[in-house]
Amino acid sequence: MNKTSAGSRKPFRRLLLTGAGGNLGRQLRDALAAWADIVRVSDIVPVSAAAAHEEASVVDLADRDTVMHMVEGVDAIVHLGGISIDAPFDDLIEANIRGTYNLYEAARKHGVKRVVFASSNHAIGFHPVTEVLDADAPQRPDSLYGVTKCFGESLSRYYFDRFGIETVCLRIGSSFEEPKNPRMLVTYLSYRDFIELVRCSLFTNRVGHAVVYGASDNPIKWWDNTKANFLGFRPRDSSTQFSDRFPVTSPTAEFDDPAQRFQGGAFVLGEPMERTA
Repeated sequence: MNKTSAGSRKPFRRLLLTGAGGNLGRQLRDALAAWADIVRVSDIVPVSAAAAHEEASVVDLADRDTVMHMVEGVDAIVHLGGISIDAPFDDLIEANIRGTYNLYEAARKHGVKRVVFASSNHAIGFHPVTEVLDADAPQRPDSLYGVTKCFGESLSRYYFDRFGIETVCLRIGSSFEEPKNPRMLVTYLSYRDFIELVRCSLFTNRVGHAVVYGASDNPIKWWDNTKANFLGFRPRDSSTQFSDRFPVTSPTAEFDDPAQRFQGGAFVLGEPMERTA
């Protein structure tokens, strides 16, 4: 993407971050300040303590007109917005399906050429833990939430093939301060590595339509990023430091518990939810 030149202060004039009030959005905001003169931050709830370089707004991604206005004038988008857990399908439709469509359509109309899309490991969660997956592994969502991430990946592919909007789909593992269970020793993505993954996705010159798995350099690996090596993402952290907190078990295809047999963990056991009044 844009390179710093003698006449510019930062590589981007204006970046858009959706989902800025969420866990990963909060981690990313400080880093974005070094990459853009202006960072437009949005969420469905008010975003607190906007810094001097930030333009903060409350945006429902399902509202097409509001999204169209939000995207105007931005150079690139980091799309973290939407529902990040399994939820009633009616809610997922609005936030993750209609909202993602609205964002890409606004990007098309306003000439935005790069999107970093927060997909999820739950787009491939019904692959067994005995497999190592690369970017070409077929989608096997483990939940309706995972289905919406498959939709986002497919939609972004269409907008690249048809309109030339480049996207890096981040199949994010488990990005928290530390792993919370044995599965996360495999899927752990440190905050530092997450920020670096976004940086590589924004600054690599040409990405086309790319899929990359978001995991740190953990001792057990379900995902192979060889086909995304051109991004230059090299994780620096590992879940090894937390390994003494959980018992180590060898993965097999014979686990009676589907949550241990499949990469999606407990998500594979969920059932469709109904919206409550």
